[in-house]
Amino acid sequence: MKKYLIILSLCLLLIVGVSYITTSYLPLVGEETVAVATTTSQNKEIQRRLKNWGYYSGSIDGILGPQSIKAIKAFQKKYGLVQDGIVGPKTAAKMGISLTSSTTSSTSKVSGDTYLLAKCVYAESRGEPYEGQVAVAAVILNRVKSSQFPNTISGVIYQPWAFTAVNDGQINLEPNTTAINAAKDAMNGWDPTHGCLFYYNPALTTNKWIYSRQVVTTIGKHVFAL
Repeated sequence: MKKYLIILSLCLLLIVGVSYITTSYLPLVGEETVAVATTTSQNKEIQRRLKNWGYYSGSIDGILGPQSIKAIKAFQKKYGLVQDGIVGPKTAAKMGISLTSSTTSSTSKVSGDTYLLAKCVYAESRGEPYEGQVAVAAVILNRVKSSQFPNTISGVIYQPWAFTAVNDGQINLEPNTTAINAAKDAMNGWDPTHGCLFYYNPALTTNKWIYSRQVVTTIGKHVFAL
């Protein structure tokens, strides 16, 4: 009988121990989380974007360790999200990342609308902060959605006198990887301008009309307005 009780006690201790380990090492779940990016390629894409945006300075290794989590929380804080360090649906949407499919490498070849968008981003905003380059792409996409402008990316970009880079031929320059990534981020839904249709450099513009537009934000040397 005593031997039976000892065995029973050991079994109970084992069950409790397994339960503790299982629950202790589950990822923390914030109120916004339904799914988390678990694949290495998704994690690398998260790190790449956070690094491009200035939140992360570590290596792109696909491991979301303490430094990556700190960067995610900083990103979440800026955009008013739950600061849990987890890339759930809302955080992923702000980052322009899909949690349901593998993220395509940002350095892969692009064509069509994305390539044209990248060309305009490079011509109009190379040298600007990465977020500012995404913002320029977002303005173009916002114009496509607006009834005030042509309803295609090429139509918006080549609308007469819409962009200085088209008028002076810089649109024909080959975009770099940064511009391509910025175009992709905007195409995936990231809009640092919050819906703006215009941008300008106050130090260069001679268009007095543009100052009548409602200013939303300033990123780098560009002012973005509605």
